[in-house]
Amino acid sequence: MISKETLGFSGKAYHIVPQEPDDLFALRRIIEPGDIIVSNTTRVIKYDKEYSRPDRERIHIKISLKVDKINLDNSIDKLRVSGIIIDSNNDLVSKGTNHSIMINPGTHFILEKKRKWNTFELNILNSKDSGNYILISIDQNESSVAKLSGTHLQIIPNIYSGKSGKYYAESTKSGHSVESYFNSISYSISSQLQDADHEIIIFGPGETKRRLSNYLIEKSILNKNKIVIIEGIDSGGEDGIFLFLRSSQLKEVLSSSKISIVSSLIDKLLFYVNRNEEKFSIGFNDVSSSVLLNAVESIIFSDNVLKNVDEESLISLLNTAEKFGAKIYAVDSSTDIGLRVSSLGGIIALLRYQLR
Repeated sequence: MISKETLGFSGKAYHIVPQEPDDLFALRRIIEPGDIIVSNTTRVIKYDKEYSRPDRERIHIKISLKVDKINLDNSIDKLRVSGIIIDSNNDLVSKGTNHSIMINPGTHFILEKKRKWNTFELNILNSKDSGNYILISIDQNESSVAKLSGTHLQIIPNIYSGKSGKYYAESTKSGHSVESYFNSISYSISSQLQDADHEIIIFGPGETKRRLSNYLIEKSILNKNKIVIIEGIDSGGEDGIFLFLRSSQLKEVLSSSKISIVSSLIDKLLFYVNRNEEKFSIGFNDVSSSVLLNAVESIIFSDNVLKNVDEESLISLLNTAEKFGAKIYAVDSSTDIGLRVSSLGGIIALLRYQLR
């Protein structure tokens, strides 16, 4: 999440840009009723005409919204903020009317509080970026490109070389088929880079991964300093992506990334289970009890927890835990890690000491 201090109506405010779905969980914990949000948005304007149905037009406006309600909009990819418009840059939009702003990764907005910002809120805003990576799993027949942001994985459908087809056999002599294959991959990479700074991780069996790396550098598509080639992953395509995310290479190459940290914490929990050391809590009720005893070191939760727990209860628990010094990690079901947390009730905690 990118944040920069700025001036609001009555004092300190922050210009915020969420960069990944995990950031929306963090913002859900920060934004509260009474806050002021300044953002670009759209609104439908009705024009009343005599003897005809009203004409409608959707216009782009900039508004200041006094927040009344916040909720994750049936998806961790969207955060809906509703409230009352207190100012706008268009006279056609009346003050005092209701409006909702949808916040997605990449949305720019200013957040102001009428009170002093809490320390834990500032810590969330100023937390280090959890890492953005482009993963490329490739062999001679197929490849897959995936974007890893925090613990959220977005995979592009497989790209096929056509090596076993007639066209490939006819064009191999001139090398056009291989170049076309690599060019398709480079196009997929470019579509994922956008404005964020990404490290490129390439893996798969054989030497195709090195040939692709050389191609991307020669064509000036990527800087060689941003490319890391991984050995030991023997599958291409989507299977290779998921194999890498479950491998020991993940922790070695992405040691400072959020997904690696969370993976290590889950391994730690399994170690406690095998040793019969009750230094963990599983499920919302047990984690809540541990938080109240100030025993929690880390909490990992997935969107699955919201199936059985209302948002306000979850937000209250997470904010209380962080005030007591716990580390909070949100994951989603796009990766194996998220699925593992979901299977454990959607929320787990590692403790500083045994409670029993």
